[in-house]
Amino acid sequence: MSYENITVETNASGNDGVTLITLNRPQALNALNSEVLGELITAFAEYQADASQRCAVLTGSGEKAFAAGADIKEMSEKAAADFYLEDFFSPWTSEIVRKTRKPWIAAVNGFALGGGCELAMMADFIIASENAKFGQPEINLGVAPGMGGSQRLTKAIGKSKAMEMCLTGRMMGAEEAERSNLVARVVPHGSLLEETLKTAATIASKPPMAAIANKEMVNAAFETSLEQGLIIERRIFQILTASEDKHEGMAAFIEKREGKWKGR
Repeated sequence: MSYENITVETNASGNDGVTLITLNRPQALNALNSEVLGELITAFAEYQADASQRCAVLTGSGEKAFAAGADIKEMSEKAAADFYLEDFFSPWTSEIVRKTRKPWIAAVNGFALGGGCELAMMADFIIASENAKFGQPEINLGVAPGMGGSQRLTKAIGKSKAMEMCLTGRMMGAEEAERSNLVARVVPHGSLLEETLKTAATIASKPPMAAIANKEMVNAAFETSLEQGLIIERRIFQILTASEDKHEGMAAFIEKREGKWKGR
């Protein structure tokens, strides 16, 4: 379908199985509003439903920003009752995070502030340009993070640093973000998209069902006790041993050839 605020490319730049989703409001530093939210929900649903696409990349257009936050103009006059009754921000988590079982990566090319930082942290992992800057500056507006900033940031970098960032509103540069485990890797600004698509293509080349299973296992580590997580890991492993791809993968290993995956 056609979009007003994002662009979507399947098999991006010739990488089979890779979907590229780009926030496309450069004049507003890709600020997030309800229209962007709706389009992202649709785009991720289409990615999830398309069996030919096995890994997605989300990035921002322009040189300055991944997403410089939520659209303040949209929120400034909204009543508290409307925020509550609409369960404002909830669809980001329920529709994008929980329903997207396949892997996706955030390629952060510049400012990722407030809602932009929170959106990036919803990804399975982040690859950042050397120019990237992360922050939760909501306190400067008299509010607080609302899309997981206080939760995902704390889980990623720990209480002390997350508390400092939320209370001061300061920005964290790319090198500090990598040291703090917020991002998986920092790459030169000019090669960010190339490097991220290459990583996505590697993931897309793996057995699709196993990719989903690995994602579920790692996420379980953040949501359960160690004992329960180990049970989940064993059960998912046991399920995978019945898959066609398990038989193909082990046969390919023994025969010293590339596997041919069915995703079943």
